[in-house]
Amino acid sequence: MIRTILFALLFLIAAGVGYLSFQWYRMQQNTQVASYGAPFTLIDQNGQPFTQDDLNTKPSALFFGFTHCPQICPTTLYELTALAEQLGTDAEKLQTVFVTVDPERDTPEVMKLYLSNVSARTIGLSGKPEDVMAMTKAYGIYSKKVPLDDGDYTMDHTASVILLDGNGDFFGTIAYEENTQTALAKLQRLVAKGS
Repeated sequence: MIRTILFALLFLIAAGVGYLSFQWYRMQQNTQVASYGAPFTLIDQNGQPFTQDDLNTKPSALFFGFTHCPQICPTTLYELTALAEQLGTDAEKLQTVFVTVDPERDTPEVMKLYLSNVSARTIGLSGKPEDVMAMTKAYGIYSKKVPLDDGDYTMDHTASVILLDGNGDFFGTIAYEENTQTALAKLQRLVAKGS
C-alpha cells in the first residue's frame, strides 16, 4: 500500500514538473516569435513601391542614412558594396537597402542619382516623411534633424547596418567601421542561412 502511494506521489510530481516545463517552453516560444519591424510601403529610386514583403525575398543588409551625409553614409555604402563583391556569386543572395532618414530632400530621383555614384547594387528607399518616420521607429532607428549655423541642417542617425534573414527577421548588425573580416563573416553566415 505504501509502495503504491509512493509511486502515485512520484507520478504526480513528475507530471507537475512536466506540465510546468511545457508551460515555460510555450512562454519562451511566444516571446521569440515577435516579428522585427512593421509593415511599411516606401518608394524605391525607380519610383516603384517597396514593402516589408520585399525584405522577405532574400537576406538583406539594411542601412538608414541620407544623401547629404558627409562621411558615414557614403563610407558605409562603399564598404557594403566591397563586402558584397567579396561574397562572389553569393552576392546575388543578398540585397542591400538604403533608407533615407531625410525624405524632405531625398526624393526617389535624388536617391537614384546618389546611388548611381555610390553603389549601383543598392536599393534606395524614400517616401512621405510620416511613412519613413514610422519605418525608422519600427526598426529601432534613431534619427534627428540638427540645425546648422548657416540655416541648413544635417541629420544625426544610427550608423549600424541591420542584417535581416530571408524572412525579414533580425539576424544581427554590422557596426560603423567594423573590422572588414568580421563584417564579411557576418554576411557569409547571413547568406548561408538564407531564409
